Amino acid sequence: MLYWLADYLTQYYSGFGLFKYLTFRAILGVLTSLGLCLWVGPYMIRKLSYHQIGQAVRDDGPQSHLSKAGTPTMGGALILVALAVSTLLWANLSNRYVWVVLLVTAVFGIVGWVDDYRKVVEKDSRGLPARWKFFWQSVAGMGAAIFLFMTAKGTAEVQLIMPFFKNFSIILGPIAFVILSYLMIVGTSNAVNLTDGLDGLAIMPTVLVSGALAVFAYLSGHVNFANYLHIPYIAGAGELVVFCGALAGAGLGFLWFNTYPAQVFMGDVGALALGAALGVISVIVRQEVVLLIMGGVFVMETASVILQVASFKLTGRRIFRMAPLHHHYELKGWPEPRVIVRFWIITLVLVLIGLATLKVR
Repeated sequence: MLYWLADYLTQYYSGFGLFKYLTFRAILGVLTSLGLCLWVGPYMIRKLSYHQIGQAVRDDGPQSHLSKAGTPTMGGALILVALAVSTLLWANLSNRYVWVVLLVTAVFGIVGWVDDYRKVVEKDSRGLPARWKFFWQSVAGMGAAIFLFMTAKGTAEVQLIMPFFKNFSIILGPIAFVILSYLMIVGTSNAVNLTDGLDGLAIMPTVLVSGALAVFAYLSGHVNFANYLHIPYIAGAGELVVFCGALAGAGLGFLWFNTYPAQVFMGDVGALALGAALGVISVIVRQEVVLLIMGGVFVMETASVILQVASFKLTGRRIFRMAPLHHHYELKGWPEPRVIVRFWIITLVLVLIGLATLKVR
């Protein structure tokens, strides 16, 4: 929105040309979403508390979590509003990738909001029935995958590349591309949601991974950098740097209130939406495998749930004291802040490994 205004005003004053620079608008995106969260956050927390929109805590979980009961939840809505406003202000809205990511994020956010509302406000412990939650996630994920394939302008936009290999790639047909993209979007959404169980545990890895994806988006959208680094050149993907920056800024702003001990929780409205956003960005910049590396904490949390359920159903025995994985370490006696910070450190290392794939080929 302001990108177009600045472009128009450039004819009257050349200084407005500064807003054409992608990196400058990305910085403004970070600061705008961060500022919005810090400004609106206290008001939102007061409103959630006033309306008694508080977190319900399972009796069979770690005993230390019982004190969290009643903490305001659905705070992820703050992230999404700040993210949307910042992106609409500073991104080039003629870019189709910007709209794909915004719409996917919005749909997953709505699904999460309905689930949270039913659990917290209507006191229905089931929330949105799993079949309907999965249905709407599938509609959004499949729709985005089909659209991206149908609008692809070359093989670079539909190839699967492998990190650490310079000239190895697989051109995906329509079925393979749609299935892989769908699994990345829906899978990452639910993986982030499973990780969101401790104060700040999910949001900081999301910020770190988003920052790294911004680097990939910038390089993929620049023909010279893409050719030099042997990664696919995706025309227009660079504009996602603004979205990634806004996501990182909103995440940091939310972390201000979500850090231990949390004043507000993200809820499904935030976790499902942010995970889907990371997934669809990785699909656009063709870095699905790298996302699995950088988001290793999300992968481990999801794998722990799958292994726990499979083991119990097949053998009647549990592998972990409790799943997802962060609860296992809590029940082993790790204080909550130790679990959180160590998972953050693991994510930082994995993000650096993911960025290293740009040169280690």
